[in-house]
Amino acid sequence: MPATTLNCRACGADHGLTEAAVCSTCFGPLDPAYDFDKARRELTRERIAAGPLSLWRYADLLPVAPPAEPRIAPGFTPLVPAPRLATVVGVRELYLKLDTANPTHSFKDRVVAVAAARAQQLGLRTLSCSSTGNLANAVAARAAAEGLEAAVFCPADLEPEKLVATSVYGATIYAVDGTYDDCSRLTIELSFELPWGFVNVGLRAYYAEGSKTLAFEIAEQLDWRVPDVVVAPIASGAMFSKVAQGFDDFIELGLVDGPRPRLIGGQAEGCSPVATAFESGEPFVPVRPDSIARSLAIGNPADGNYAVEAARASGGAIHAVAEDSIGLNMSLLAETSGVFGETATGVTLGALREAVARGEVDDSDRVVLLVTGDGLKTPGPVADRFDPVRVNADADALLESLGVV
Repeated sequence: MPATTLNCRACGADHGLTEAAVCSTCFGPLDPAYDFDKARRELTRERIAAGPLSLWRYADLLPVAPPAEPRIAPGFTPLVPAPRLATVVGVRELYLKLDTANPTHSFKDRVVAVAAARAQQLGLRTLSCSSTGNLANAVAARAAAEGLEAAVFCPADLEPEKLVATSVYGATIYAVDGTYDDCSRLTIELSFELPWGFVNVGLRAYYAEGSKTLAFEIAEQLDWRVPDVVVAPIASGAMFSKVAQGFDDFIELGLVDGPRPRLIGGQAEGCSPVATAFESGEPFVPVRPDSIARSLAIGNPADGNYAVEAARASGGAIHAVAEDSIGLNMSLLAETSGVFGETATGVTLGALREAVARGEVDDSDRVVLLVTGDGLKTPGPVADRFDPVRVNADADALLESLGVV
């Protein structure tokens, strides 16, 4: 395995390559550690570029060896310019990182691929998770591809589009009467009793590392340069802080030059404990979610304080986005770029617009905005845009109505 051990991010305790969910000393999160001296000697841009067109091209900086036969391997998703949106927002250059191109159309395919590889090494035959939808999709699809069982726990009132897109893979869906945080507590309890691979509990240290590959790909796709700003949504805070770590890894290894990008995070106002903590300077206080951005509706984010630290260390910020602007931002993105992102992307774009309004990002910046999920999963906030013009099957009548003689 490329990782050499698991270290506690909070107290530094060494846990070996165990399946511990948290530090046994302080209950802090565990991070894989790597032999960076070896990586400096062996890992080059050329070696990476010669790898597969998936996240496994960065296997030297992931905690598990790539599968012998990678199936529906995620990653190396498009990074596309959005010049019309850049003009509207007011930045020099704007790129969209389209993780909608992953197998189940969200960034969660990255983290699940890494966690599943570790689960298979351990001989586990069932993948499981608590989820607000995207992770359930990714776990169910990965299990189907690998010939494993899948059991996912979701809030019972989740968007039906996400539940159908999970059940189609043959997963068992446990619809929990409660919020995502209730689902999370349930899976933590079950992880002590069942021999399942709970990807965001016992396998979390491995799972979270998959998010680093977003940073790796952005740097490589920008010709081994670091953007000025990266804008991302925040739910648990794990992806946001791991993207920061990914840029740090590349900088430490000399694969890119320059400082870490400024990281701008977004949360919906109806569930914004991390944005509130950033604004107040105090540790986050759990909240009860009440937001249309269900994929971000985690009231007790496990890595919330680390997301705040990542934003501050980079010179960035975290903003709460008004609920009634989320659908408007989804529409703006679609109308100016041809990309339909889910509610989380409406929040992300809202955070970028707020950062520009506050002068934290300006027209000299090269910006990358993460599109972490497909809008077809959450069409509700833009359903009012559907307003077709009813016509008869009569070309002459239509031409006349268009003023064409």
